[in-house]
Amino acid sequence: MEIVALILMAIGGLIALIFGIQLLIIAFKTHILWGLGYIFVPFCSLVFIIMYWDDCKSPFLKSLIAIPFVILGSVVAGMSAGAQGGY
Repeated sequence: MEIVALILMAIGGLIALIFGIQLLIIAFKTHILWGLGYIFVPFCSLVFIIMYWDDCKSPFLKSLIAIPFVILGSVVAGMSAGAQGGY
């Protein structure tokens, strides 16, 4: 079961990575300071996504697809650890 959990979490991580890079590219295309802020300044990415919603809507919403994979992988890993008597 650990392998299934790992695969689910890896799929979720890959989805988040792909669309996160797309959002970063959009930030750098807008302005280099937006791109640098997106990387280094906390919550700058959230502000950027809100301000440029029309450009960021598609990759942001697609990145949310990763959440069920990560949650399901975590649940499967937890069930597997519980069945073995450990955490």
